[in-house]
Amino acid sequence: MSDPRTTIPTPPEVREEIVAAVRHWVAREVLPVASELERADAHPDALVEDMKAMGLFGVTTPVEYGGLGLDLLTYVAVVEELCYGWMSLSGIVNTHTMCATTIATHGTEEQKRRWLPDLASGARRGALSLSEPDAGTDTRNLTCRATRDGDEWVVDGTKTWVTNGERASLILLAARTDEGISAFVVEKEPGPSSGGITVSRNIPKLGYKGLETVEMAYVGHRMPADALVGEPGRGLAQILGVLEQGRINIAARAVGVARAAFDAALAYAQQRHTMGVPIAEHQAIQLKLADMATQLEAARLLTRSAAEKKQAGERCDVEAGMAKLFASEAAFAIATDAMRIHGGIGYTTELPIERHLRDAPLMMIGEGTNEIQRLVIARGLLRRLSEPGR
Repeated sequence: MSDPRTTIPTPPEVREEIVAAVRHWVAREVLPVASELERADAHPDALVEDMKAMGLFGVTTPVEYGGLGLDLLTYVAVVEELCYGWMSLSGIVNTHTMCATTIATHGTEEQKRRWLPDLASGARRGALSLSEPDAGTDTRNLTCRATRDGDEWVVDGTKTWVTNGERASLILLAARTDEGISAFVVEKEPGPSSGGITVSRNIPKLGYKGLETVEMAYVGHRMPADALVGEPGRGLAQILGVLEQGRINIAARAVGVARAAFDAALAYAQQRHTMGVPIAEHQAIQLKLADMATQLEAARLLTRSAAEKKQAGERCDVEAGMAKLFASEAAFAIATDAMRIHGGIGYTTELPIERHLRDAPLMMIGEGTNEIQRLVIARGLLRRLSEPGR
């Protein structure tokens, strides 16, 4: 079937209008409360309701299933704006979008009509469940198992690092079947338990506060036969495909965090005076600002390039890996230099600089560590060289 991400490109003027609306909302509603919510590790219920009203839970979902049907470039730009305000907001939307995209790409027509409208409106929250305590990067070592029992599947196993796991009511689950790893949509009630599913713990984190990252136990949990997405044994390929989009999302998150840190550093460098002049006039600070600005622009361009390829339906494993690798490393470097430019006050909780520095490392780990990204890039390059016609 056709990939819904190869839709007609969103007209630039429409993209600009949407991004401007999100930017205005972030400035008005997010920036004033982000630090307070983050320190309290409080779920941003009011902000989530706003995001639902703006259609952000269905940005890339096709219009015929209740979404906005916008292209990946628009989604990437929206993610950057959300992360400029508070990186956790993008996490609430991203895992949800990966669940919806997999259904839109590989699901039956009945599955799309049953699940996508509620996902697009945010009436139902989605999550992605791939990792296990002993199988993170090593996805082929998954042990969570789904066994066919008549007209049902019975799931047993433990999953971890499930973002939105407690609040989600639809979970895209990777589980082992007789045919290999298969993908399922698990319907559950929001909360700590549902059927044979228990949220066993909420994992405390350095940053990325305000949304839950949980461990979930499946014990004899029963699902209908039509919970299976696509063909049995093809689930890993389906989920790894959507992880390309996830890596581009991570790169966009990194750009948003980096931009926030850079803007703060640039403003502070013009306000703070030493030796009778703004510190922005000191060569040491100017060199940092120049490097930060260059890293930021390069990260943004790599991210947009990968999004363009993905949107066009082209192979982009290498490009997505490059964008994720470079942008995440740049975000951490820029956040670190922003703290150095701010000096002592940058180390306090009075400014969001320390939050950016705590949030940035997630992008170096999420959707595959940067060590894995380097392997993905290298292997992809070598594979392309060996292809016919090269």
